[in-house]
Amino acid sequence: MTTQEADRPVVKAELVCKDFGALKVLKGITLEVQKGQVLVLVGPSGSGKSTFLRCINHLETISAGRLYVDGQLVGYRERGGKLHEMKPADVARQRRDVGMVFQHFNLFPHRTALGNIVEAPVQVKGVKKARALERARDLLDQVGLADKAEAYPAQLSGGQQQRVAIARALAMDPKLMLFDEPTSALDPELVGEVLAVMKKLASEGMTMVVVTHEMGFAREVADELAFMDGGVVVERGNPREVMANPQHERTKAFLSKVM
Repeated sequence: MTTQEADRPVVKAELVCKDFGALKVLKGITLEVQKGQVLVLVGPSGSGKSTFLRCINHLETISAGRLYVDGQLVGYRERGGKLHEMKPADVARQRRDVGMVFQHFNLFPHRTALGNIVEAPVQVKGVKKARALERARDLLDQVGLADKAEAYPAQLSGGQQQRVAIARALAMDPKLMLFDEPTSALDPELVGEVLAVMKKLASEGMTMVVVTHEMGFAREVADELAFMDGGVVVERGNPREVMANPQHERTKAFLSKVM
């Protein structure tokens, strides 16, 4: 790896905008996430956090600006200063390197925990079934579910399903993990088991962008906290510093409600 590659951010957003018709949801987001960093996005509902996350792996197209993952323009090719959207197959190829964990698990209900995890490596990456199964069992062990390999989603708690979803995303060996409010659909007593897996991932050096309302997790695990409101990044910095001494009134008002 060259020095240039080592210094290159895993995520680079330059003045990213997203409009849904007349509604401007993102209004010029500029952010970078370095390799091994954890960026946590917080803010009120409707502030654009989840939309920005979805733009990172082109589940939403951007209306203006540039988004790069590992130096590659996401979802577009640039020719003559203009962006041209990639073909779906090329976008899918890019997405292989980005794991995403959603609020509502999105597991295949007709497949076991093991079946959910091996599906993408076998079908998308062409990994041999035996190797994929071995890796899937290892990942289930890592997320504390070695004994649930043959269980179907309906037989698992919400926390267990979310941990399977994390293992499924990791099975593709992503260079980046995106988490979209991964604990918000869980009963309070199940939140901790999912956060524990995410903390372990962070400690192992996984690059992560996390949308969450779990301020304790943000304080403990994030390298940087970005507070979003109204489609812009209002304030960002070291999580402990931002929480202890917010500089903007909007940040103060938000934190006073959630802390």
